[in-house]
Amino acid sequence: MPEMIDGVSDRKQALLDAILMHVVFDGWSDEAFSAAAADCDMDEVAARSLCPRGAIDLAGMYHRAGDSVMIAKARENADALAQMRYSERVATLIEWRIDAVDDKEAVRKASVLFAMPQNVTEGAKLVWGTADAIWNVLGDTSDDVNWYSKRTILSGVYGSCIVFWLGDESENHVDTRGFIQRRIDNVMQFEKAKGVARKNPVLAPLMSLTGALFAGVKAPVERDDLPGRWAPKEN
Repeated sequence: MPEMIDGVSDRKQALLDAILMHVVFDGWSDEAFSAAAADCDMDEVAARSLCPRGAIDLAGMYHRAGDSVMIAKARENADALAQMRYSERVATLIEWRIDAVDDKEAVRKASVLFAMPQNVTEGAKLVWGTADAIWNVLGDTSDDVNWYSKRTILSGVYGSCIVFWLGDESENHVDTRGFIQRRIDNVMQFEKAKGVARKNPVLAPLMSLTGALFAGVKAPVERDDLPGRWAPKEN
């Protein structure tokens, strides 16, 4: 990784391949972008025509390439995934997404880039995209507020796993795999707690009221059509 992404030009892919050796020293910066363009015998104007925002466009491309690798592996191992419990599938997909990265330093530098105030939204969008990709692989068909809650929770889980992985020096990142499982277990406990609350005679009315308030929230028709739709519930 990175591998060629569908719909990405060869020239843009060449820029991504070239910038990685410079990211180690200069981060996802203008300096690294200029050096990558020079390595590709491309002038700055031509490079900017492909990536108007420079290195941040390539950092986003690098992240999405990891999503593509995970999706491809999931398709190749669909039968094996189907034999797992649901929580195991989620944990496995997170592991495969992390395994898709062969340059930890590039991710470390990207985490710095997307922590900058002007780039936080872009970083959140990329993590949300990963969570969305995982749920789509799992065959999620939710069309209501659960579409959002699932991706929001998984975004938080995935983000925390990446932070742990960046500091993990265990062999084959075995500690990261344990951390992933613990985080998934925490989420499953939360879902069980919600189920218990719905059956509780005291809390059930509150849960019903909450459900009614969000009944009109619908998933976006298109993946980029955020924040989605509001469709009043028919009587």
